[in-house]
Amino acid sequence: MGRRDRSSLAWAAGVVVLASTLAAQEHGYTAADIENGGRLFQSSCAGCHGTTGDGVPGIDLGRGQFRRGTSDSEIAAIVRAGIPGTTMAPSGFSEAQAMAIVAYLRNLPNSASKPGAPAAATRRGDAARGKALFAGKGECASCHRVNGVGPRVAPDLSDVGAIRIASELEQKLLDPNALVRPGNRYVRIVTNEGTTLSGRLLNQDSFSIQFIDSSERLMSLLKSNLREYTFIKTSAMPSYRDTLSSEEVTDLVAYLFSLKGGRP
Repeated sequence: MGRRDRSSLAWAAGVVVLASTLAAQEHGYTAADIENGGRLFQSSCAGCHGTTGDGVPGIDLGRGQFRRGTSDSEIAAIVRAGIPGTTMAPSGFSEAQAMAIVAYLRNLPNSASKPGAPAAATRRGDAARGKALFAGKGECASCHRVNGVGPRVAPDLSDVGAIRIASELEQKLLDPNALVRPGNRYVRIVTNEGTTLSGRLLNQDSFSIQFIDSSERLMSLLKSNLREYTFIKTSAMPSYRDTLSSEEVTDLVAYLFSLKGGRP
């Protein structure tokens, strides 16, 4: 084979490699792919990574800052298989679902959900009136704990304003089932003896499950002693769409957004 032939072959091989790389990054994602990926990400990934992909220190998924993997196919593989030795567990997503999540992540820099965008802006409301609603008409304090005061049957809201944007808080008040984070799920359990228990899930591993029941009792049970256990997909929180006026919702959001756990 002559030098020219070898050069042509090398050039052709380089074109193939380049084309493969570009194909991995340019899948021609549709708006439906991005929307579907967004739903999957918000329901299954945002609990750890945050709604805008920057919830883990040193990682900003919306800006392409990954610790492992750069191509779309590599990232999708991580989404599916997880990362051994870390809290990134296997997801059980199909290849199509994983690629939809990648499509969403690739589109995040253009998303209005990034901090500072209009959708993330703090609503104008009266936090003092919102605090009164929290303790009174809204009956939020009957389930939630704030700054060491209140029950533990629902998530502690002491720093909710530091980790959630205002639009998320409003969505949760109006449509609690739109996004139920893994850390806020409830579980229903039936023991081998037939006793039914339920409560807010705290933790689980291969052998046991821990939750807190409606009487604030911390329960830890071996899975071998359970007949069944079911993770409840809907939120235990009521919707305030028909309970509070739009002004009251705005005030309650203002109060929740002010709760930053002592952070400015």
